[in-house]
Amino acid sequence: MLIGEVARRSGVSARMLRHYESLGLVRPSGRTGSGYREYSGEDVRRIFHIESLRAVGLSLREIGRALDDPGFTPSALVDDLILRTRERIAAETELLTRLQRVRAADPAAWEDVLQVLALLRALGSTSAGTRQRAALASVDEVPVEALAQAALGEGDPYVAGALRWALSRSGGGAALLAEGLSSPVAAVRERAVRSLAEMPGGEAAPLLRDALASPDAVVRGRAALALGAQGEAAAIPVLVDMIVAGRNDIDAADVLSSLADDAAADRIASLLAGRIGDGTTGPPARGRLTQALAGIPGPTASRALTGLLGDADPAVALTAAYLLRLRGDG
Repeated sequence: MLIGEVARRSGVSARMLRHYESLGLVRPSGRTGSGYREYSGEDVRRIFHIESLRAVGLSLREIGRALDDPGFTPSALVDDLILRTRERIAAETELLTRLQRVRAADPAAWEDVLQVLALLRALGSTSAGTRQRAALASVDEVPVEALAQAALGEGDPYVAGALRWALSRSGGGAALLAEGLSSPVAAVRERAVRSLAEMPGGEAAPLLRDALASPDAVVRGRAALALGAQGEAAAIPVLVDMIVAGRNDIDAADVLSSLADDAAADRIASLLAGRIGDGTTGPPARGRLTQALAGIPGPTASRALTGLLGDADPAVALTAAYLLRLRGDG
Protein backbone atom coordinates (compact mmCIF):
# COMPACT_ATOMS: atom_id res chain seq x y z
CA MET A 1 0.00 0.00 0.00
CA LEU A 2 1.13 3.51 -0.76
CA ILE A 3 1.18 6.21 1.90
CA GLY A 4 -2.11 7.77 0.81
CA GLU A 5 -4.02 4.51 1.16
CA VAL A 6 -2.38 3.80 4.54
CA ALA A 7 -3.41 7.25 5.71
CA ARG A 8 -7.03 6.60 4.67
CA ARG A 9 -7.17 3.20 6.33
CA SER A 10 -5.41 4.13 9.56
CA GLY A 11 -6.71 7.67 10.05
CA VAL A 12 -3.12 8.86 10.47
CA SER A 13 -2.15 11.70 8.17
CA ALA A 14 0.59 11.25 5.60
CA ARG A 15 2.52 14.02 7.32
CA MET A 16 2.38 12.14 10.65
CA LEU A 17 3.41 8.90 8.95
CA ARG A 18 6.48 10.64 7.57
CA HIS A 19 7.19 11.98 11.10
CA TYR A 20 6.95 8.44 12.48
CA GLU A 21 9.40 7.31 9.80
CA SER A 22 11.85 10.10 10.65
CA LEU A 23 11.83 8.89 14.29
CA GLY A 24 12.32 5.28 13.26
CA LEU A 25 8.94 4.20 14.60
CA VAL A 26 7.72 2.97 11.21
CA ARG A 27 9.89 1.79 8.35
CA PRO A 28 8.05 1.11 5.09
CA SER A 29 8.90 -2.37 3.90
CA GLY A 30 9.74 -1.26 0.39
CA ARG A 31 9.65 1.27 -2.39
CA THR A 32 7.89 1.23 -5.74
CA GLY A 33 9.82 1.54 -8.96
CA SER A 34 9.03 5.23 -8.84
CA GLY A 35 10.47 5.53 -5.32
CA TYR A 36 7.20 5.83 -3.43
CA ARG A 37 6.93 4.33 0.08
CA GLU A 38 5.20 0.99 0.13
CA TYR A 39 3.71 -0.36 3.38
CA SER A 40 3.04 -4.01 4.16
CA GLY A 41 0.24 -5.39 6.29
CA GLU A 42 2.71 -5.73 9.15
CA ASP A 43 3.67 -2.05 8.78
CA VAL A 44 -0.01 -1.06 9.03
CA ARG A 45 -0.45 -3.20 12.15
CA ARG A 46 2.52 -1.41 13.72
CA ILE A 47 0.93 1.95 12.93
CA PHE A 48 -2.26 0.84 14.73
CA HIS A 49 -0.13 -0.27 17.71
CA ILE A 50 1.53 3.15 17.80
CA GLU A 51 -1.83 4.92 17.78
CA SER A 52 -3.19 2.67 20.54
CA LEU A 53 -0.21 3.43 22.78
CA ARG A 54 -0.48 7.15 22.05
CA ALA A 55 -4.15 7.00 23.09
CA VAL A 56 -3.21 5.83 26.60
CA GLY A 57 -0.71 8.65 27.03
CA LEU A 58 2.69 7.24 26.03
CA SER A 59 5.16 9.57 24.38
CA LEU A 60 6.61 8.63 21.00
CA ARG A 61 9.94 7.89 22.67
CA GLU A 62 8.21 5.51 25.12
CA ILE A 63 6.30 3.89 22.27
CA GLY A 64 9.51 3.16 20.36
CA ARG A 65 10.99 1.53 23.44
CA ALA A 66 7.85 -0.48 24.10
CA LEU A 67 7.72 -1.84 20.53
CA ASP A 68 11.41 -2.45 19.88
CA ASP A 69 13.02 -3.40 23.21
CA PRO A 70 12.63 -7.19 23.71
CA GLY A 71 13.41 -6.87 27.40
CA PHE A 72 10.92 -4.09 28.01
CA THR A 73 8.43 -4.72 30.83
CA PRO A 74 5.41 -2.42 30.80
CA SER A 75 4.42 -2.54 34.49
CA ALA A 76 6.53 0.42 35.64
CA LEU A 77 5.46 2.50 32.65
CA VAL A 78 1.79 1.67 33.25
CA ASP A 79 2.16 2.69 36.91
CA ASP A 80 3.65 6.00 35.78
CA LEU A 81 0.78 6.48 33.34
CA ILE A 82 -1.73 5.88 36.13
CA LEU A 83 0.00 8.47 38.30
CA ARG A 84 0.11 11.04 35.51
CA THR A 85 -3.53 10.41 34.66
CA ARG A 86 -4.59 10.89 38.27
CA GLU A 87 -2.64 14.14 38.45
CA ARG A 88 -4.26 15.33 35.24
CA ILE A 89 -7.73 14.41 36.51
CA ALA A 90 -7.05 16.24 39.79
CA ALA A 91 -5.95 19.34 37.90
CA GLU A 92 -8.98 19.21 35.62
CA THR A 93 -11.28 18.67 38.60
CA GLU A 94 -9.78 21.67 40.37
CA LEU A 95 -10.28 23.77 37.24
CA LEU A 96 -13.89 22.58 36.94
CA THR A 97 -14.56 23.43 40.59
CA ARG A 98 -13.07 26.89 40.14
CA LEU A 99 -15.18 27.53 37.03
CA GLN A 100 -18.32 26.38 38.82
CA ARG A 101 -17.57 28.77 41.65
CA VAL A 102 -17.05 31.63 39.24
CA ARG A 103 -20.41 30.81 37.66
CA ALA A 104 -22.04 30.62 41.11
CA ALA A 105 -20.92 34.20 41.75
CA ASP A 106 -23.04 35.21 38.71
CA PRO A 107 -20.49 37.68 37.30
CA ALA A 108 -21.96 40.43 35.15
CA ALA A 109 -18.70 41.41 33.43
CA TRP A 110 -15.18 40.11 32.90
CA GLU A 111 -13.98 42.42 35.66
CA ASP A 112 -16.23 40.46 38.03
CA VAL A 113 -14.79 37.16 36.79
CA LEU A 114 -11.26 38.42 37.41
CA GLN A 115 -12.24 39.63 40.89
CA VAL A 116 -13.67 36.21 41.82
CA LEU A 117 -10.59 34.42 40.45
CA ALA A 118 -8.32 36.73 42.45
CA LEU A 119 -10.24 35.99 45.65
CA LEU A 120 -10.18 32.24 44.99
CA ARG A 121 -6.41 32.40 44.51
CA ALA A 122 -6.10 34.42 47.70
CA LEU A 123 -8.05 31.81 49.68
CA GLY A 124 -5.45 29.25 48.59
CA SER A 125 -2.45 31.48 49.32
CA THR A 126 0.41 30.31 51.53
CA SER A 127 0.14 33.64 53.40
CA ALA A 128 -2.27 33.56 56.35
CA GLY A 129 -2.78 37.32 56.06
CA THR A 130 -3.78 37.03 52.41
CA ARG A 131 -6.22 34.24 53.19
CA GLN A 132 -7.74 36.25 56.04
CA ARG A 133 -8.23 39.32 53.86
CA ALA A 134 -9.95 37.18 51.23
CA ALA A 135 -12.25 35.68 53.88
CA LEU A 136 -13.20 39.14 55.10
CA ALA A 137 -14.08 40.36 51.61
CA SER A 138 -17.71 40.93 50.73
CA VAL A 139 -19.71 37.70 50.87
CA ASP A 140 -21.21 38.70 47.54
CA GLU A 141 -17.74 38.40 45.99
CA VAL A 142 -16.59 35.07 47.45
CA PRO A 143 -18.59 31.95 46.46
CA VAL A 144 -20.03 30.23 49.53
CA GLU A 145 -18.72 26.82 48.42
CA ALA A 146 -15.20 28.22 48.33
CA LEU A 147 -15.57 29.65 51.83
CA ALA A 148 -16.85 26.33 53.18
CA GLN A 149 -14.05 24.32 51.61
CA ALA A 150 -11.48 26.80 52.88
CA ALA A 151 -12.97 26.63 56.39
CA LEU A 152 -12.69 22.83 56.43
CA GLY A 153 -9.01 22.98 55.49
CA GLU A 154 -7.85 26.06 57.43
CA GLY A 155 -5.36 25.41 60.23
CA ASP A 156 -4.62 29.01 61.27
CA PRO A 157 -7.04 29.95 64.09
CA TYR A 158 -7.35 33.59 63.05
CA VAL A 159 -8.05 32.79 59.42
CA ALA A 160 -10.44 30.01 60.48
CA GLY A 161 -12.35 32.51 62.63
CA ALA A 162 -12.62 34.91 59.70
CA LEU A 163 -13.89 32.14 57.46
CA ARG A 164 -16.52 31.08 60.00
CA TRP A 165 -17.61 34.71 60.32
CA ALA A 166 -17.91 35.00 56.54
CA LEU A 167 -19.93 31.78 56.37
CA SER A 168 -22.26 32.94 59.13
CA ARG A 169 -22.94 36.12 57.13
CA SER A 170 -23.43 34.24 53.87
CA GLY A 171 -26.23 32.06 55.22
CA GLY A 172 -25.09 29.10 53.11
CA GLY A 173 -22.56 26.31 52.87
CA ALA A 174 -24.16 24.09 55.53
CA ALA A 175 -24.45 21.05 53.25
CA LEU A 176 -20.74 21.14 52.34
CA LEU A 177 -19.78 21.64 55.97
CA ALA A 178 -21.92 18.64 56.91
CA GLU A 179 -19.80 16.48 54.60
CA GLY A 180 -16.83 17.47 56.73
CA LEU A 181 -18.47 15.92 59.79
CA SER A 182 -17.75 12.45 58.39
CA SER A 183 -14.18 13.21 57.32
CA PRO A 184 -11.55 10.65 58.39
CA VAL A 185 -9.48 13.59 59.65
CA ALA A 186 -10.37 14.69 63.19
CA ALA A 187 -9.30 18.30 62.61
CA VAL A 188 -11.63 18.59 59.61
CA ARG A 189 -14.54 17.21 61.64
CA GLU A 190 -13.91 19.79 64.37
CA ARG A 191 -13.71 22.64 61.85
CA ALA A 192 -16.97 21.49 60.29
CA VAL A 193 -18.91 21.40 63.55
CA ARG A 194 -17.46 24.71 64.74
CA SER A 195 -18.50 26.38 61.50
CA LEU A 196 -21.99 24.89 61.69
CA ALA A 197 -22.31 25.96 65.31
CA GLU A 198 -21.74 29.59 64.36
CA MET A 199 -24.24 29.65 61.51
CA PRO A 200 -27.45 31.54 62.30
CA GLY A 201 -30.92 30.43 61.39
CA GLY A 202 -32.36 26.97 61.17
CA GLU A 203 -30.31 25.48 58.31
CA ALA A 204 -27.56 24.12 60.55
CA ALA A 205 -29.79 22.91 63.41
CA PRO A 206 -30.81 19.54 61.87
CA LEU A 207 -27.19 18.83 60.98
CA LEU A 208 -26.09 19.61 64.53
CA ARG A 209 -28.80 17.31 65.90
CA ASP A 210 -27.43 14.51 63.75
CA ALA A 211 -23.95 15.36 65.07
CA LEU A 212 -25.11 14.59 68.63
CA ALA A 213 -24.79 10.91 67.66
CA SER A 214 -21.32 11.30 66.13
CA PRO A 215 -18.67 8.81 67.29
CA ASP A 216 -16.33 11.79 67.68
CA ALA A 217 -16.67 13.20 71.21
CA VAL A 218 -15.44 16.63 70.10
CA VAL A 219 -18.09 16.84 67.40
CA ARG A 220 -20.80 15.70 69.83
CA GLY A 221 -19.69 18.24 72.41
CA ARG A 222 -19.57 21.26 70.11
CA ALA A 223 -22.93 20.32 68.62
CA ALA A 224 -24.43 19.98 72.12
CA LEU A 225 -23.09 23.37 73.25
CA ALA A 226 -24.48 25.09 70.15
CA LEU A 227 -27.88 23.39 70.33
CA GLY A 228 -28.15 23.85 74.10
CA ALA A 229 -27.50 27.56 73.70
CA GLN A 230 -30.44 27.59 71.29
CA GLY A 231 -32.68 25.89 73.85
CA GLU A 232 -32.58 22.40 72.35
CA ALA A 233 -33.32 19.82 75.06
CA ALA A 234 -31.89 17.05 72.85
CA ALA A 235 -28.43 18.28 73.85
CA ILE A 236 -28.90 17.55 77.57
CA PRO A 237 -27.51 13.96 77.73
CA VAL A 238 -24.40 14.92 75.79
CA LEU A 239 -23.83 17.94 78.03
CA VAL A 240 -23.99 15.68 81.10
CA ASP A 241 -21.48 13.32 79.45
CA MET A 242 -19.16 16.27 78.88
CA ILE A 243 -19.22 17.13 82.60
CA VAL A 244 -18.39 13.52 83.47
CA ALA A 245 -15.52 13.47 80.96
CA GLY A 246 -14.19 16.87 82.08
CA ARG A 247 -14.32 18.15 78.51
CA ASN A 248 -15.55 21.77 78.34
CA ASP A 249 -17.37 20.88 81.55
CA ILE A 250 -17.77 24.47 82.76
CA ASP A 251 -19.36 25.50 79.46
CA ALA A 252 -21.55 22.40 79.52
CA ALA A 253 -22.73 23.17 83.07
CA ASP A 254 -23.55 26.76 82.08
CA VAL A 255 -25.62 25.59 79.13
CA LEU A 256 -27.43 23.04 81.29
CA SER A 257 -28.28 25.83 83.71
CA SER A 258 -29.74 27.89 80.87
CA LEU A 259 -31.83 24.89 79.77
CA ALA A 260 -33.15 24.22 83.27
CA ASP A 261 -36.56 25.85 82.94
CA ASP A 262 -39.64 24.58 84.77
CA ALA A 263 -40.08 21.74 82.26
CA ALA A 264 -36.47 20.52 82.17
CA ALA A 265 -35.02 21.27 85.61
CA ASP A 266 -36.09 18.02 87.27
CA ARG A 267 -34.90 15.94 84.32
CA ILE A 268 -31.47 17.58 84.30
CA ALA A 269 -31.11 17.25 88.08
CA SER A 270 -32.08 13.56 87.89
CA LEU A 271 -29.51 12.90 85.18
CA LEU A 272 -26.75 14.64 87.14
CA ALA A 273 -27.66 12.85 90.39
CA GLY A 274 -27.91 9.53 88.60
CA ARG A 275 -24.39 9.84 87.27
CA ILE A 276 -23.10 10.80 90.72
CA GLY A 277 -24.59 7.68 92.29
CA ASP A 278 -24.24 5.10 89.54
CA GLY A 279 -21.09 3.62 91.08
CA THR A 280 -19.00 3.97 87.90
CA THR A 281 -18.14 7.67 88.11
CA GLY A 282 -14.79 8.54 89.69
CA PRO A 283 -14.20 11.22 92.36
CA PRO A 284 -13.18 14.10 90.04
CA ALA A 285 -16.25 13.59 87.84
CA ARG A 286 -18.56 13.28 90.88
CA GLY A 287 -17.24 16.61 92.10
CA ARG A 288 -17.93 18.27 88.74
CA LEU A 289 -21.45 16.81 88.63
CA THR A 290 -22.13 18.08 92.16
CA GLN A 291 -21.01 21.57 91.19
CA ALA A 292 -23.23 21.43 88.09
CA LEU A 293 -26.26 20.91 90.37
CA ALA A 294 -25.69 24.44 91.65
CA GLY A 295 -27.20 25.93 88.50
CA ILE A 296 -30.28 23.70 88.44
CA PRO A 297 -33.32 25.05 90.28
CA GLY A 298 -36.11 23.02 91.83
CA PRO A 299 -36.69 20.39 94.48
CA THR A 300 -35.03 17.50 92.63
CA ALA A 301 -31.66 19.25 92.65
CA SER A 302 -32.10 20.21 96.31
CA ARG A 303 -32.89 16.60 97.28
CA ALA A 304 -29.88 15.37 95.35
CA LEU A 305 -27.59 17.82 97.16
CA THR A 306 -29.11 16.89 100.52
CA GLY A 307 -28.42 13.23 99.80
CA LEU A 308 -24.76 14.07 99.19
CA LEU A 309 -24.21 15.65 102.62
CA GLY A 310 -23.04 12.31 103.98
CA ASP A 311 -21.08 11.29 100.92
CA ALA A 312 -17.93 9.23 101.48
CA ASP A 313 -15.96 11.77 99.45
CA PRO A 314 -15.40 14.78 101.78
CA ALA A 315 -15.00 17.14 98.82
CA VAL A 316 -18.39 16.16 97.44
CA ALA A 317 -20.04 16.45 100.88
CA LEU A 318 -18.54 19.88 101.52
CA THR A 319 -19.53 21.11 98.07
CA ALA A 320 -23.10 19.89 98.59
CA ALA A 321 -23.33 21.62 101.97
CA TYR A 322 -22.00 24.88 100.53
CA LEU A 323 -24.44 24.80 97.61
CA LEU A 324 -27.38 24.06 99.87
CA ARG A 325 -26.50 27.12 101.96
CA LEU A 326 -26.38 29.23 98.83
CA ARG A 327 -29.80 27.92 97.82
CA GLY A 328 -31.16 28.65 101.29
CA ASP A 329 -31.77 24.94 101.93
CA GLY A 330 -28.91 24.37 104.35
